[in-house]
Amino acid sequence: MAHSLRLRLLFGAAIAVFVAMLLAWVVMSMLFAHHIERRAARELTYDAVELVSKLSIGADGMPVADDPPHDARFETPDSGYYWQLTTKQGALRSHSLWDESLPAPAAAVQATASARWPSRYAPGPFGRRVFLIERSVRPDRSGNGVLVQVAVDEAQLSSVRREFGRELALFLAVLWAVLLGAAWLQVQLGLRPLRRVREDLTALRRDPSARLGAVHPVEIAPLTAAINDLAEARERDLTRARRRASDLAHSLKTPLAALGAQSRRARASGATEAADGLDRAIAAASAAVETELARSRAAAIRDTATTQESSPQLIAERVIGVVERTDVGARIVFEVDIDENLRARIAEDDLTEILGALIENAARFARRRVRVAGACANGLQLSVEDDGQGLDISAETALMRGGRLDESGTAHHGLGLSIVRDLVEATAGEIALGRSEALGGLHVALTWPAA
Repeated sequence: MAHSLRLRLLFGAAIAVFVAMLLAWVVMSMLFAHHIERRAARELTYDAVELVSKLSIGADGMPVADDPPHDARFETPDSGYYWQLTTKQGALRSHSLWDESLPAPAAAVQATASARWPSRYAPGPFGRRVFLIERSVRPDRSGNGVLVQVAVDEAQLSSVRREFGRELALFLAVLWAVLLGAAWLQVQLGLRPLRRVREDLTALRRDPSARLGAVHPVEIAPLTAAINDLAEARERDLTRARRRASDLAHSLKTPLAALGAQSRRARASGATEAADGLDRAIAAASAAVETELARSRAAAIRDTATTQESSPQLIAERVIGVVERTDVGARIVFEVDIDENLRARIAEDDLTEILGALIENAARFARRRVRVAGACANGLQLSVEDDGQGLDISAETALMRGGRLDESGTAHHGLGLSIVRDLVEATAGEIALGRSEALGGLHVALTWPAA
């Protein structure tokens, strides 16, 4: 969860909503309890007023209720509803009290004859607490005061409060789940702009010239602007680096040409051994220059999205036509097995450079035959194979792990395949080397995913 912004937001929302629901349950339960007490006090007051309306004092000073409330609960022993009239001479109780009595009055009620009916909780009959109202009244001007008390068991109110609390808790739990779902939806909507940023970054990875969209929420606009600035700075740095490498490679061509002329003059003057050493050094330097130029080209291809299409069949035949006019290609029989309707989403110059290097390499090391084939199955597949000696396993392993064959000590196919690998990978393709089952020599398979 520590690595997921979505989970952290949802967890925070769940905790916050839970705390809010808990506080709501506590507050609403308290409000309902006060409401129940006020309602119970009103009902008890109604019964007390009915008692007072028929109250009188007997000759012995005992209270007399000529017409007590006709509620059956006051007539049933231990029913939970009680009334009691008390004077100095004694008390008159409801039948529900049986042999019990209500508690002594509160000090404030005992000291004053208020017009209000104050309520309170107190220990009651049968060992239970009661909620009661009480007031001291005078039935006549000359008589003594009478304490009027009407009570209900606290358990009667508690059961209602508990039932309300359970139902409220169930409702708030459902509400918590609904709000959590709403929070999840809010998080999804809130993070949607980040999903667009991720898609833009994927496009930027495919096409370094692309940039993140300009329309983003103000909260992430600084982030996207910083990423765009970083991408532009990186592109400028890479462009400068490629330009320097290309300029350096081109600048070496003139000195190499001059060295070639020196080698020819040395050979003409009879210094054959020195000329041979000079030719080997020139060949190595030329190979390095050509490699760097090819890699600069591959980097330029990688950093430029293309929508161009080319015909592998036409390009293969064009390259073969050129190679056949050379001394190496004149002795080779070339076969092309590519559908003329097959199309590759690769720029024509790039595919020409790839097939040119492979076909020229195959012609150089083939005995008699070179075959170029192509198909479209889950993407574009091209292959070039020859009937030469093939490639040893150490060189194939070096190429598969990204090594440079021209640095591996293998001179058989080295430089050409290394350049092809860079160009193929720059166009989002893959290269695989193996032995040709049909011809017995090297089999180079090129694969590009479907668009």
